[in-house]
Amino acid sequence: MEKFIENLPPMDLMRSEKMTLVQLIIPAESSHRAITYLGELGLLQFRDLNADKSPFQRTFANQVKRCAEMSRKLRFIKDQISKANLLSSMRPVMQPDIELEELEIQLAEHEHELIEMNSNSEKLRQSYNELLEFKIVLQKAGDFLVSSGSHAVSERELDENVYSNNDYVDTSSLIEQEMRPGRSDQSGLRFISGIICKSKALRFERMLFRATRGNMLFNQAPADEDIVDPVSRETVEKTVFVVFFSGEQARTKILKICEAFGANCYPVPEDITKQRQITREVSLRLADLETTLDAGIRHRNKALTSIGMHLVKWMNMVRREKAVYDTLNMLNFDVTKKCLVGEGWCPIFAKAQIQAALQRATFDSSSQVGIIFHTMDAIESPPTYFRTNKFTNAFQEIVDAYGVAGYQEANPAVYTVITFPFLFAVMFGDWGHGICLLLGALVLLARESKLSTQKLGSFMEMLFGGRYVLLLMSLFSIYCGLIYNEFFSVPYHIFGGSAYKCRDTTCKDAYTVGLVKYQDAYPFGVDPSWRGSRSELPFLNSLKMKMSILLGVVQMNLGIIISYFNARFFSSSLDIRYQFVPQVIFLNSLFGYLSLLIIIKWCTGSQADLYHVMIYMFLSPTDNLGENQLFWGQRPLQIILLLLALIAVPWMLFPKPFILKRLHTERFQGRAYGILGTSEMDLDVEPDSARQHHEEFNFSEVFVHQMIHSIEFVLGAVSNTASYLRLWALSLAHSELSTVFYEKVLLLAWGYDNIVIRLVGLAVFAFATAFILLMMETLSAFLHALRLHWVEFQNKFYHGDGYKFRPFSFASLTEDED
Repeated sequence: MEKFIENLPPMDLMRSEKMTLVQLIIPAESSHRAITYLGELGLLQFRDLNADKSPFQRTFANQVKRCAEMSRKLRFIKDQISKANLLSSMRPVMQPDIELEELEIQLAEHEHELIEMNSNSEKLRQSYNELLEFKIVLQKAGDFLVSSGSHAVSERELDENVYSNNDYVDTSSLIEQEMRPGRSDQSGLRFISGIICKSKALRFERMLFRATRGNMLFNQAPADEDIVDPVSRETVEKTVFVVFFSGEQARTKILKICEAFGANCYPVPEDITKQRQITREVSLRLADLETTLDAGIRHRNKALTSIGMHLVKWMNMVRREKAVYDTLNMLNFDVTKKCLVGEGWCPIFAKAQIQAALQRATFDSSSQVGIIFHTMDAIESPPTYFRTNKFTNAFQEIVDAYGVAGYQEANPAVYTVITFPFLFAVMFGDWGHGICLLLGALVLLARESKLSTQKLGSFMEMLFGGRYVLLLMSLFSIYCGLIYNEFFSVPYHIFGGSAYKCRDTTCKDAYTVGLVKYQDAYPFGVDPSWRGSRSELPFLNSLKMKMSILLGVVQMNLGIIISYFNARFFSSSLDIRYQFVPQVIFLNSLFGYLSLLIIIKWCTGSQADLYHVMIYMFLSPTDNLGENQLFWGQRPLQIILLLLALIAVPWMLFPKPFILKRLHTERFQGRAYGILGTSEMDLDVEPDSARQHHEEFNFSEVFVHQMIHSIEFVLGAVSNTASYLRLWALSLAHSELSTVFYEKVLLLAWGYDNIVIRLVGLAVFAFATAFILLMMETLSAFLHALRLHWVEFQNKFYHGDGYKFRPFSFASLTEDED
């Protein structure tokens, strides 16, 4: 058996890639090129040898700062291009390679030029806005002045424009005084005209009224033209106002209020001739400014377009340079300050590629000294690296979300590729809904090349990343739906006729007479005749519940078997003898035996009560089984299995801690003289666990840990098996929901002759199917399948205490790292 296992071909995903710790000694003149070539290769994870230093104390801190400054300038230019709506015209063009220093000079020039153009544009826009506001005020205020020039002001105008306040009844308003007989002198009446944001107009008017105690007349009119804010470049709605008042004190108050509210005041002459003359002058200046502004915008857009053609390349170049200098900061100078020393992890298969890249860097940099590359012994655990493709990557991410596998630990993703979509389908089984999911998955696959280059939202990105998971989930859902014989909860005679028929004609009209079997069983899946019968629910419940237990016991056994391969791989015979063997015995003595009873009951058609059998196996194992006996020798077998289960618990609990204690005593006391006689080098090759136990071995901690592990497994065997009943519960819920929507919505609406009711019923059925059964039920089944894998399956063998291999690679750089 061992020879057969050893001869099995290795699986790429079963164990992570073998890693090695390497050291690089790079001459200073070729260091930049070497790190660049390694970044292009993307197979070496550098260790930070300067972790105790702050970013500002590192060797290449100035270069990193320069790259960060260039990134800031590029982001500024990108924002300017975006604001100018020129993104659609950006097309990367071929350009000869440019040095970083030259790019830095160019970016500084471009930034200075853009800032200057923006400043000039803002000043011109400010002048343009002021002239435009002046023109609008002249037009609107002129109308107010003409209408108020007459002494005969009607009572209606007063009611519209004059506020009264009960607190100031004794003080008559200015306009009232002007309208009294004998007081027609208007020599003291003055006015201030201006323009204010429409959103502030009401508060502005209230403030003026309170400040002047009602002694003012406020006229306003909306501006005909929207004014563009020079900073935010947004259009602002404004209102023209004219305030009539009397007295210097009121004038001072009004001007201060105007300043506080950001209102712009403009002088308007009372003479109509002067108004027209000023309006003509303002219009001419506006036309000149508009021409100047258009020319400035064209020049700015032309400059931005020319920069935009190279922007993508420049951003990538700066991003890569910054990453190179960040990596160089992780290296140390040697004693002579002429070489950089670096350490890192790389897969063993990549050593030849890394050496070739380093040789190329030496040659291209014309260095007289080559780069030294050699392996080192490592004490710490290497990172975990699985070579995945676009199909297996999503399943690996599902496992990694629980915890990254330890170095060379068995990888659950190998089995998750099949078991995850299958357990999902057991809960979701309906081949109509499965076809809908399949269509969605096929759409994502058909647009794969297009969507992979686009920036997607968080939900769409998650859906696209799991497109192959969705594909397998839909295919398995169709398969399980065919077994359950459900197409949107409706059964079909796909694989032939039913095995049952009516005993006589009465059973068509009543439920009192059942069906009789007249031919062989339905060839595949559930017989359609179960649908609608009195025994439909008890039959399907029994079928799905027993099937859930069988699937659970099989998957948990698979997890325990993988733990054997883990222990064998790491040469841990203790785990095999005192963990794997008692776990197999305990689980299968109870729940393996239950699975056997289920299969025998299915095959023989026995009426035995399995609940009764399992309960009395513990309460009274020696009693006669009677009608619950399924096979000869069942009672003695139950007694043996019960004894084995009882023996397995102390077998898991006691031997391992005591054996570890004995090994520790022998290693560090019985061989004390041997250790003293060894060299320091021999001590280094001592197993890491032995060195730890020499200093840290604590019997009570080891015993408590083993006790917790044993109790967890014993209780978990029961709770985990019960947890698999969620397969039955969710499958039943999905089926019943589908039935309710079909019978109580679609069929009910179809019972009416009204086309409107039918269409409404069809729309409600489609909505319920899409949003409840296809979205919410899919998410629910997905999460429950995730729980079964993370907790019930992986806790049998998976520690998940490793860390990912994150090589220095330009391909993994994103815009967020600018």
